[in-house]
Amino acid sequence: MLERLNQALDHLETRLDQEVDMAEVARIAAVSEYHFRRLFSALAGMPLPVYVRRRRMTLAGAEVLAGELTLLDVAVRYGYGSGEAFARAFKSVHGIGPGEARRTGAVLTAQPRMSFRVVVEGATSMRYRIVEKESFRVVGRKARIPLVHEGVNAAAAAHLESLDEQVIVRMKELVHQEPEGILSAVVHLTDSREEGAEVDYWIGVVTGPGAAAEDLDDLDDLDDLDVPAGTWAVFDNHGPYPSAVQELWRDVFTQWFPSNPYASRPGPELLRTRLVEIGAETDSQLWIPVERSSG
Repeated sequence: MLERLNQALDHLETRLDQEVDMAEVARIAAVSEYHFRRLFSALAGMPLPVYVRRRRMTLAGAEVLAGELTLLDVAVRYGYGSGEAFARAFKSVHGIGPGEARRTGAVLTAQPRMSFRVVVEGATSMRYRIVEKESFRVVGRKARIPLVHEGVNAAAAAHLESLDEQVIVRMKELVHQEPEGILSAVVHLTDSREEGAEVDYWIGVVTGPGAAAEDLDDLDDLDDLDVPAGTWAVFDNHGPYPSAVQELWRDVFTQWFPSNPYASRPGPELLRTRLVEIGAETDSQLWIPVERSSG
């Protein structure tokens, strides 16, 4: 899998001075374009279009400083129809416009070529099972928060604290299937898993798809999310909170997916964990929506 991904990135690299056919890049990786974008974002920590723009502007920056081509020629070479569009893209990466960079010989920002490899550290194993789950409903309270890869997510903690005890007790009464108890659900709004990318973050419970509206009437300001039937990879974990969970999430996408015949699919990612003091040991269970990979 990693070999195919690297072949796809090599192909992409040869197309930076022309329009990139992402469907063709994905075919080389032997996955759909949707899954290629999701997998790249999870492994690289940035969306694929951002990487392509940064690589293009890295190459363009060298040509701007070299001074052999006009700025418009450089813009056209890297796929920009106008000097203004090129200048905006250039400044978004380098923090300075191409004209000023050429005049002053400015220090620019380089995005190195990316390749993927598996690095094994220690002897940590990943315990998982595959579950075929019928459709269900998440009932809870939703907030839009930024992703945090390390340490406590202050926005997530504040959202949890906003729920009063009465609401939590009532939600627990609705639970009748796994994962049981109060849990969190993350719905990604884009393909990006970069630090700071916004997600819809739920604190709630899993209940049946036919949870009657009258059962929810006494729960003010709660939302519900209907989730279709599908396959889930379930990972059990034990370790210090919250670092062990964050590392598990990372390892699922950087190690487990490339090593197993599954790909991620759209759907909420569910986490059930026992809250403890920062750094204390706790048990967690992570549910990731998956499907059999065609690659």
